[in-house]
Amino acid sequence: MCDTLCAIGDGGTLFAKNSDRPPNEIQVLEAFAPRPSGASLRTQYLEIPDEGAGAVAGSRPTWLWGFEHGINEHRVAIGNEKIWTIDDPHQAPPALIGMDLVRLGLERGRSADDALEQMIGLLERHGQGGSGELDHDEPYFSSFLVADPRDAWILETSARTWAARRVEGHAAISNRVSLGADWTRASSDVTPGRSFDDWRDPEAPTGIADHRLATTTACVAQEAASLTPRLLASALRDHGGPEWGVVGTDPSAPVVPPPTEVDTDWHGITVCMHLRDYQATTASMITWLPRDPDEPPRAWFALGSPCASVYVPAFPPGHVPSVIADPATWQRFAALRDRVERDGRELDPIRAALGPLESQLWDEADAISTDPRRWPGFAASVGARIDTALQALGV
Repeated sequence: MCDTLCAIGDGGTLFAKNSDRPPNEIQVLEAFAPRPSGASLRTQYLEIPDEGAGAVAGSRPTWLWGFEHGINEHRVAIGNEKIWTIDDPHQAPPALIGMDLVRLGLERGRSADDALEQMIGLLERHGQGGSGELDHDEPYFSSFLVADPRDAWILETSARTWAARRVEGHAAISNRVSLGADWTRASSDVTPGRSFDDWRDPEAPTGIADHRLATTTACVAQEAASLTPRLLASALRDHGGPEWGVVGTDPSAPVVPPPTEVDTDWHGITVCMHLRDYQATTASMITWLPRDPDEPPRAWFALGSPCASVYVPAFPPGHVPSVIADPATWQRFAALRDRVERDGRELDPIRAALGPLESQLWDEADAISTDPRRWPGFAASVGARIDTALQALGV
C-alpha cells in the first residue's frame, strides 16, 4: 500500500510518495547512470529488448529490479500504487510488475506524456504478472502518478486494460481505483463513457485508502504559494491526528504517535503507515521539478517510516548521498520505527534528535542549490552526520 501526490504550480511541480511494503523489507535509494540501447534487459520476471536509459534515481526494495518511486534526468517523477480490480492477478503469467513499469517509464520517458506512452506500450505489449512481494505470492495490478514540471497523469490498470486522465492542478492517489468516466484516454476495451470504477473489485473496502486520500488531497489542495516540500514532509508523516500535518520538520511541532489498532471503518491505516507485522512505510520521496531549465531539480529521500527518519536532501539524479543506498542505514531507521511501535512515547525523543538535523540539512542544501560545485561535498558529508545522530539514539 502507498500514497502518491502532486501539485502543479506556475514554477513547477511538487511530487511525493510514501512506499508501504512489508515491514522488514529493506529499501534503498540508488542513482543509475545512462545506459546504451541494444542489449536485452532483464526485469523482475521478464526479458525484454533494451532501448537504453537516461540517468535516474530510484527507490528499490533490494530484491526487486524495479522502483517504487523515482526521478530522472528529464525531471520526470513516477510512483505506483497497489489496486484491487475485478481481474485476478494470480491468473496472470509472470510478466512486468508495477515497479518494473515505474523504472522503465523513468528510464525511457523524456516528459510525463512520453513516460505515459512508454508505460502504456509496455503494458499492452508484455502485460502484468508476478508477485510483488518476496515472501508471499501476492501479485497485483497498479495505478501510477506520472509528473513533470508542467503536466501530470493518473494511470490506472487491470491486467492489460488501462485508463488515464491528465491532472488538473493537483492530484493524490492511493490503494483504490479512483478514475470514473472522467478518463481521457483508455485501452480499446474501455468503451467511451464507461466508468473505470467498473474495474474496481467490489469486495475490496475503499476505506483502506479513503482516509489517507483525505489527508493527501487536503495537502496538495493548498494554495500553490503556500505549498512547500516541508509541508509535504509533514503530510507524509501524518498519523491520523485531528488534521493532516501534525508531525512536521519543525522539532517543536506537536508529535502524534502512530495508532495501535485499526477500527471497523479502517481508521488507523495512516499515511505514515504502521500496520504492525504486515505493512509499514519503508521509504519516502519528495521532489521539486522546476520549469526553469537553469534551476536544478531537488529531492528529499527518507529511508523507513518518515516519522522516525530523516528526509535527506539530494540533487538528482546524479548527486545522491551514498548513505541512503546503504541497507545497514535502512535497518537502523527500521529499529527506530520498531521502538516507536512498541511505545509511542519514544517518538518525542526521536524527533527531538532527528528534527534539528533534518532542518540543518535542508537549510544547507537550499543555500548551495545554485552552486553545483558544492553538491558532491554536501552529499559526502551527510553520511557521517546521519551516523552521529543514529548513534546518539542507540541504533
